[in-house]
Amino acid sequence: MTQCLHVRITGRVQGVGFRYATHDKARALELNGWVRNTSDGCVEAEFEGERPVLEQMLAWCHVGPRSALVTEVDATWESREPSYQGFRMRVW
Repeated sequence: MTQCLHVRITGRVQGVGFRYATHDKARALELNGWVRNTSDGCVEAEFEGERPVLEQMLAWCHVGPRSALVTEVDATWESREPSYQGFRMRVW
């Protein structure tokens, strides 16, 4: 079993490089999963990995890249079989 963290990030998070920065951070932490913009202006992501590393990623999501302004992060945790290999950006 692996840990999975699903986040929905609200604020000024589109048009500021949030997806790209999330992609880079997740890869640097060797996490698997995906990130995407949503049609309502949020960013959504799912990460798989070890709990301590996922907690680092969650802390980063509360801040994001320099030009972002995060107002809320809704996070849910789950234990499950691994679903992803690598980390990628998804479209809507």
